[in-house]
Amino acid sequence: MKPLPKFLIEMGPLLAFFIGNWKGGVFWGTGIFMVATAVALAASWIMTRKIAKVPLFSAIFVGIFGGLTIWMHDDTFIKVKVTLINVFFGALLLGGLYYGKLFIRYVVGEAVNLPTAAWRVLTLRWGIFFLVVALLNELIWRNVSTDMWVNFKVFGLLGLTLAFALANAPYMAKHMIEDEASKPDAPSA
Repeated sequence: MKPLPKFLIEMGPLLAFFIGNWKGGVFWGTGIFMVATAVALAASWIMTRKIAKVPLFSAIFVGIFGGLTIWMHDDTFIKVKVTLINVFFGALLLGGLYYGKLFIRYVVGEAVNLPTAAWRVLTLRWGIFFLVVALLNELIWRNVSTDMWVNFKVFGLLGLTLAFALANAPYMAKHMIEDEASKPDAPSA
């Protein structure tokens, strides 16, 4: 998929949530977020004829907790969604690691070829990261206004995730396994 459509599919719902909250409050923002998430999934399907598991799972959480937010007219549900989804991903990665399953490889593995030991380290790092983000979300939503929390959700979490991914890039580059097909031909003697 080309970079601009990929960016719009991945970031569009979050930006729609931010704008909806800014213009009409958290309940409008949540409704717009739900619609934008469904549109992004449909666009991804139309463009690639597949839907990745992580965005699908996230969309299900958005649908359930967004629906509860609007139905119960209680923004706690959309705030807690961030905590629960991060706890789920952290527990999935760390639980998988405990049982010898490296689930992160299924998400990133098509783009990166690493030895099993490196996948284990990345799984541990990302699992802990998700749990820390869950805790951070709990601390923030309980102590700041809803508008401040929306800013944290849209920009803070995105920034933290990007920074964490970039911080792990040197480790991944150091352990990357080069494919035989991509190696230059050896000079003939």
